[in-house]
Amino acid sequence: MTALIEAAELTRTLPAMVPVTLVQGVSLTIHAREFIAVTGPSGSGKSSLLYLLGLLDRPTAGDLTIAGEATGPMTERARAALRLAMLGFVFQFHFLLPEFTARENVEIPMRKLGHLTQAQMRERAGDLLASLDLGGHVDKRPEQLSGGQRQRVAIARALANDPPIVLADEPTGSLDSRSSAQVFAILSDMVRKRGKTVLAVTHDVDMAARMDRRIHLVDGRVTSDERA
Repeated sequence: MTALIEAAELTRTLPAMVPVTLVQGVSLTIHAREFIAVTGPSGSGKSSLLYLLGLLDRPTAGDLTIAGEATGPMTERARAALRLAMLGFVFQFHFLLPEFTARENVEIPMRKLGHLTQAQMRERAGDLLASLDLGGHVDKRPEQLSGGQRQRVAIARALANDPPIVLADEPTGSLDSRSSAQVFAILSDMVRKRGKTVLAVTHDVDMAARMDRRIHLVDGRVTSDERA
């Protein structure tokens, strides 16, 4: 299998009078088309690890390679370009811009990457929303959508630049059971039908049990890494 992410002894420590280590010596290899749950108690470093793997934060020590590129020596501009091309993000709260429509929110990553014309961006955003059963809501603003619909718009935004890797931080944490099931099905389809790698932080035991691989953290360290 192709290695998309390779982490070697990743550590993240916050400087303080008494330094706080969020992630401690984590080494992982993540391959194409994997469906991975990151589990662990609150405060175990799950989200901190996700932010390191997603280039949203820099490690204090250790090495991170994405698609064969060493990220440590990269400038912030180079990291941002790699993030836009390779990584999509879904968070517990959708973080949609309230003044923009669903379609306009999905277009934002495409605008930043700058590879498509306005017409192409508009068409792709519409197609992505339609594929998530939101074809009739493309011109609505976030406040006109339900929680589950807003999260599906956020997923469409994560897929905007067709990244091979999608990182999700508690993607069902703020949803009811019906919307949670819909979001899980979409994440699963990303792997099965779209060929993505999905890495999701979750407290949902049932959701994690249905994923292909489970990485468990305690106190910033990987204590188990199991495949189904």
